[in-house]
Amino acid sequence: MNKLMENNILRLRAPEPEDLDLLYAWENDTAIWQKGASIVPFSRYSIKQYLIDYKHDIYVDKQLRLMVTLRETDECIGTVDLYDFDPFHRRAGVGILIDSKHRRRGYGMQVLMLLEDYAFRFLNLRQLYAIIPEKNNSSIRLFSKTGYRKSGLLEEWLASEDSFCHALIMQKLNS
Repeated sequence: MNKLMENNILRLRAPEPEDLDLLYAWENDTAIWQKGASIVPFSRYSIKQYLIDYKHDIYVDKQLRLMVTLRETDECIGTVDLYDFDPFHRRAGVGILIDSKHRRRGYGMQVLMLLEDYAFRFLNLRQLYAIIPEKNNSSIRLFSKTGYRKSGLLEEWLASEDSFCHALIMQKLNS
């Protein structure tokens, strides 16, 4: 039987103090902000406190952040999150970031499949969902390739400079 959260190429692991500089760079990359939920920079101190205070208990925190590493070198290439965890309704949101120098290699798809296996087999969730800006074609393609389907449109959901943009809700049910 395969181990949870790893395959022959990637491993998902808990954040470590050594990830501080990498998390700091990703959280403060303003090019990523428009694709996610960040709207302000994070200090090194606040990220350090997050790493210290984070319980790594999805039932307490209602979220789970995992670092994506290459098994062969242990190089960290991204993060993936379960957020808005709802154990009663058995669902969670999914967020993923693969560092720009590691994109277009199939890692994102593998990460989503590893996370899905953990969420569906181990946490016994019924569904995962993602809220994606309507014009983020690469994320829409990624989630579609891994079996998520478009299930709704949130009109003017995300602020973007002087206007608002629509967001898609994509879901994957545990069959």
